[in-house]
Amino acid sequence: MKTARNFHVPRSVLRGTAVLVMLTLASCALFPQHNDASGAPAVTLSSGGTWRSGWSVARPGSLAADFTQLQPMLAGQVGVAIMPVGGGRMTVFGDWTTGIAWSTIKVPLAIAALRHDPEGARGDAEAAITYSDNGAAEALWQSLGDGLEAAQAVQDVLDEAGDRTTGLAGPRTTLDYTSFGSTEWTLTEQARFASKLPCLSQTGEVTRLMGEITPEQGWGLGTIDGAEFKGGWGPDDDTGVYTVRQFGLIPTPSGQVAVAVAAQAESGTYDDATQLLDRLAHLLDRHREELRGGDCSR
Repeated sequence: MKTARNFHVPRSVLRGTAVLVMLTLASCALFPQHNDASGAPAVTLSSGGTWRSGWSVARPGSLAADFTQLQPMLAGQVGVAIMPVGGGRMTVFGDWTTGIAWSTIKVPLAIAALRHDPEGARGDAEAAITYSDNGAAEALWQSLGDGLEAAQAVQDVLDEAGDRTTGLAGPRTTLDYTSFGSTEWTLTEQARFASKLPCLSQTGEVTRLMGEITPEQGWGLGTIDGAEFKGGWGPDDDTGVYTVRQFGLIPTPSGQVAVAVAAQAESGTYDDATQLLDRLAHLLDRHREELRGGDCSR
């Protein structure tokens, strides 16, 4: 499967607030070490600061306490954001807070395309979500109209989920509309989006596909029974260090929980980063009964 190489975005730009960056449908294939160029117009996501709440006292044996013990043993940076479906208190752990969305952005893209053309977009939506196929994602993007029309359609899905820090697509950037780029998505806003995902209209097809991810991409949240998720990954242009991230929904006795996770290994490799996510997922799975879930009745 052909993958697309991320274009260079200075870190100083990506860390600003109200960043205007390019939509990423890149580098999330079965063999992420192979990259070449492509891109698309902009969707704006803020890289505003994160906040932490919940588990203010780390009870022995709690998720908070166990994460505190685990983190120093992890060879890299990790981040976790957790929120009940339907909304509520968010809990955040770790030192990774924001970065390029990579192919996790294909979830709102697929939703927008299926709303626009339910029959025509079905096959490409399945390939884009279950296999993270970049060609299929590009076809979904093009089905939404020209660059700004497509960006607005994806933006509308994000805004509908209550992504308060998301602004409207701005003017054309210095990159043309024939090359795919990068969208920054904070871990907290991604978890917030996931918490509303099953509650939005016409999202059932996409969440179903998130439960059918190909086994080759079944690391991290994919090791949790019943999880519905989407992953994304790619290297930093300056350092070559891979960021690997996922978000989705996991079932608990009290309802579904929205989770967003991300990792960068000290080695910089894709494989080591996925192993970090495996360890985070194992921790979450062990504490599933402790997590407060929710539903769309809120």
